[in-house]
Amino acid sequence: MERIYVVEDDDNIRDLIRIALEGFGYSVSAFEMAEDALKSIETDLPDLAVFDLMLPGMDGLSAIKRIRKNDALADMPIIILTAKDREFDKVAGLDGGADDYMTKPFGVMELAARIRSLLRRRARNQTEEEILEKYCISLNKKTREVLSSGKKVELTLKEFELLLYLMENHSKVVTRDELLNHIWGYDYDGETRTLDMHIRTLRQKLGEEGGSCIRTVRGVGYRFVKTEEG
Repeated sequence: MERIYVVEDDDNIRDLIRIALEGFGYSVSAFEMAEDALKSIETDLPDLAVFDLMLPGMDGLSAIKRIRKNDALADMPIIILTAKDREFDKVAGLDGGADDYMTKPFGVMELAARIRSLLRRRARNQTEEEILEKYCISLNKKTREVLSSGKKVELTLKEFELLLYLMENHSKVVTRDELLNHIWGYDYDGETRTLDMHIRTLRQKLGEEGGSCIRTVRGVGYRFVKTEEG
């Protein structure tokens, strides 16, 4: 039975989520404060966590960033569930380490569907090869270490996920909508300049040779190809 952590300071919402997820067959541990959840995580690794952002004490985003510094939790799916619905907050949450972002009010059926989707993705990733090597770039899915032309590259979570998706679909044209849906979530309605900004920064970090592998297909999206390919 998969264990889900729910970190939410509103008693009614916390109980609603706990009861609903238990009804879907999950084991649920619910917390009012991020500090209590982080302490429990040290000895009881959950399969997925749901975090509110506005919490008493440590806020949810700070807690998520702390979790992502722990190698043992690097691939644990995290969903943000919050009333903060500005594009800035969504981008900050996803770049800060969350895998998905939902805003309140919400439906428990949709929340359960997103949890199932993230757990399936995690299961697939755990059965795949850890090291992905394409052209001059080497990517470790487990440790999230990236080498470009033999040099270590420090990437944010979203930059890493973008690079991984492009490498897994190398030589194919990946549309902008596909990237936005896969990396930022299927209901992401922010402006596409968010994607452009991340691609630009990713190219810069990969250097001249690695960055040139990410080709723009004008009006469509991007391809990951050998430097000499057109």
